[in-house]
Amino acid sequence: MRIDSSLALGFVPQMRWSLALFALACSATAAVPPALDAALKNFRGDAPRGWSYTQTTTAEGKSTVERHDATKPEFERWSLVQKDGRAPTAAELKDYFDARSRRSRTGTAPKLVDQLLLETIETVAETPERSTYRFRVRPGESRDQTAAFLRATVVLHPPTGTVESFVLASVEPFSPTLGVKISELRTLMTYSLPRGDTPSLPQKVATRVRGTAFWLKSLDAEMIVTFSDYAKAGRP
Repeated sequence: MRIDSSLALGFVPQMRWSLALFALACSATAAVPPALDAALKNFRGDAPRGWSYTQTTTAEGKSTVERHDATKPEFERWSLVQKDGRAPTAAELKDYFDARSRRSRTGTAPKLVDQLLLETIETVAETPERSTYRFRVRPGESRDQTAAFLRATVVLHPPTGTVESFVLASVEPFSPTLGVKISELRTLMTYSLPRGDTPSLPQKVATRVRGTAFWLKSLDAEMIVTFSDYAKAGRP
């Protein structure tokens, strides 16, 4: 499983971030608090190595249940368990295997932390139990037209030094490409707190997009990914 901000953009093709727009909007720099700095250095958006889990994805009335088995060889770890509430057909299993193989060859997704412009940090709220920080995000390339309209919000649990949630959301309507208007874009990623020898683990990814294409077609869509049945490889 790989979680990154592309989930927030999956419903809208050809979204790009604009370096020029970002440069105009960038705020003054600030220091990252030591506790947050340490948490971000240890943070990973996906499950730690050696953990098996079930991943359930629902979107547009369809659902997919997959299992990641950490005990198996690298290219055999993912399997399709259910498709739209039923056992998958032979053709669906083949398509799934082929898609997974292509995905493995494309490399890994960008790390969430690498997409934060740390010098733009804003402290939203601070308590002994929760600290909330907001950042601008890094443009992908010079032609991108989205970064200036997005903010990343990180919620830190100081007692455990754990990132509890990560939100990537638009702050105003924008047009990423000709004929497309996005009124709302938001992805929320949540993580459990570590307990005993169990580390922080992904719990849920919820993505929502609202907008229109060429003034007629609705781009309204939602996708929810949940993670369950965690098991440490080798643990009884």
